[in-house]
Amino acid sequence: MTENRYFKEEIKWLRKELEMYKLIFDSINEGALVTDPNGIITHFNKPYGQFLELNPEEQIGKHCRESVENSRMHIVGETGIAEINQSHQVKGQSMVVQRIPIKKEGKVIAVFGQVMFKNVKDVSKLAKKLSLLESKVELYEQELADLRSARHTFDSIIGSCPMMTILKKDAHNAAQYDLPVLITGESGTGKELFAQAIHQASDRKRHPLIRINCAAIPKDLLESELFGYEKGAFTGARSRGKPGKIEMADRGTLFLDEIAELPLDMQPKLLRVLEEKEFERVGGTSVRSSDFRLIAATNQNLEQLIEDKLFRNDLYYRLNVFPVRIPPLQERKDDIEAISNHLLKKIAARMTLSKIEMEPVVVELLKTHDWPGNVRELSNVLERAATSLKGHTLNRTNLPLSLLQGKTETPAQQSTNIKLIQADAEKAAISAALRECGFNKTKAAEQLGIHRTLLYKKMKKYGIPIRDEC
Repeated sequence: MTENRYFKEEIKWLRKELEMYKLIFDSINEGALVTDPNGIITHFNKPYGQFLELNPEEQIGKHCRESVENSRMHIVGETGIAEINQSHQVKGQSMVVQRIPIKKEGKVIAVFGQVMFKNVKDVSKLAKKLSLLESKVELYEQELADLRSARHTFDSIIGSCPMMTILKKDAHNAAQYDLPVLITGESGTGKELFAQAIHQASDRKRHPLIRINCAAIPKDLLESELFGYEKGAFTGARSRGKPGKIEMADRGTLFLDEIAELPLDMQPKLLRVLEEKEFERVGGTSVRSSDFRLIAATNQNLEQLIEDKLFRNDLYYRLNVFPVRIPPLQERKDDIEAISNHLLKKIAARMTLSKIEMEPVVVELLKTHDWPGNVRELSNVLERAATSLKGHTLNRTNLPLSLLQGKTETPAQQSTNIKLIQADAEKAAISAALRECGFNKTKAAEQLGIHRTLLYKKMKKYGIPIRDEC
């Protein structure tokens, strides 16, 4: 009798425990089910039944695929490998699910499945966040080197002539206000350098500087690049849509280079975003907002384009709140020596040279040139001169003939075959490394970061004599 009473009490307790587990299972705020290793449903909670419009009790004993389309519970039961945070299509809606094998003594005895979001609005919000993060990661990976170099400050801008001193002071003042800046100047004067410096001097420096070159993107794609697009907006569009540069510049700075190339029909759209900080994606209907600061740049005369009806005057006045005009190099020739030394320092580092200096005659020749290509042209001339360098000092024989004759090179002459320039630079770097290492090929190869065998091949390629090691 005592033993009978004990078993009755034990059964009563077990039923109470089972009832509690069932209540807990049905109270999970997402869909949940359990199957045996073969996918036969043993438990199916009420929230999942309500979502799928099924009777939970009637699902017991069925194969999981009979109740849930595309179910993989039986596959997890077979492999014993959990599937965490997987995307799953249920009733045409994207769900995030977990499928976890339950093991005993190393053997799968059941599989627990859970739908993480039963509310489609939650899924939609998550998808939008994922889409934005995905695009930001893609952008940052694509421009990682640029983002790291986008730490240029006003101290990075070389130039101490009175004109540049005033200009840097005005630009620094503009950085303190959250108003548009319009940077103008000839090609090669350093407009992007000023844009980076203004961003770094502003309160938005901890957030991204997003760049877009209006001349480098086809006109039919520029709108989607700026404003983004919703899924299915056009052929080839991402299934989840894609945020644009304006959206990704939220809390940061948007830098629109070559703003004069912005199509006329897009100019009022940009004006609206500047004034209201609101926009719609291409193919979308919902209004989005972005808190960004705009910096625009151009090498064209916008006032002339307004007269020619190619640029809207209302957009021009909205952009030109803080005008920053960068003077061409020929207007600040006193800075040429300092700029050249700065460029040569960078060139020497690339060529693994300790330094590159200039003879006084070279400095004078550089100052007498007009430099229609500005700092970019000066950089190209110094790069080419360094490839013919013998020692550490540039002399007049290293300069291009056109510079010695006081002539301006044509763009075709400036775009000398890049492979030849690279080959000359590589030859110079190898020769310099050999000299510094006393022609010890092993040490020279280590300094150059290449294998000794490859060094011999390159020496043979460039006709560098192979001397006995010291």
